[in-house]
Amino acid sequence: MSARPFILTPDLLLRAYRLGLFPMAESRESSALHWLDPDARGVLPLEEFHLPRSLMKTLRGRRFRVTADGDFPATIAACAAVRTNRPETWINREIETLFIELYRLGFAHSVEAWDNDKLVGGLYGVTLGGAFFGESMFSTATDASKVALAHLVARLRLGGYKLLDTQFITSHLARFGAIEVPRSTYHVMLAEAIEVSACFPLCPDPAALMREFEAMRRTVP
Repeated sequence: MSARPFILTPDLLLRAYRLGLFPMAESRESSALHWLDPDARGVLPLEEFHLPRSLMKTLRGRRFRVTADGDFPATIAACAAVRTNRPETWINREIETLFIELYRLGFAHSVEAWDNDKLVGGLYGVTLGGAFFGESMFSTATDASKVALAHLVARLRLGGYKLLDTQFITSHLARFGAIEVPRSTYHVMLAEAIEVSACFPLCPDPAALMREFEAMRRTVP
């Protein structure tokens, strides 16, 4: 991990992702930014996503209205917000501004879960070729972020993506099948994925989405 002594731009940020690096701040108000390339990298194999029975029931019941790029700025702001169970965040003002610019350039996407017109869960990340770099997620309603994650994976599968990078492993992500791979293995996976021509589906056919959910459900023992 090293502090960067230069001004970060969207182009430099994309170059870093191509090399397997990603930035993090020390806190919301911190101006210090660091590049990370961890020894063990978290990835979520798209063809081995664990879709629990209870979550499948929620998806079928359409408890939440789900969108992609429905409100990227609000989603990253919610991910960066300080909460009782999360007093600090690594998303500082600079990162928030840069990722909104990446979104406007077409290199970042969000998935949102809504309760009527209220944003209650979501996630966002960077996309390059057939690689999606998941950055952060949030939830203020039970299962909202889980629904957003399932929708993300279904969209990536439909769009021809090969890699979902989660950066690190959490107990939450591990329940869905996320694993750690060595840095060298990750770099090989990344190099192959970014050469793939993939398309992030913003408004996929609902029937196609449901077929992906059903296929994902069958991967769970």
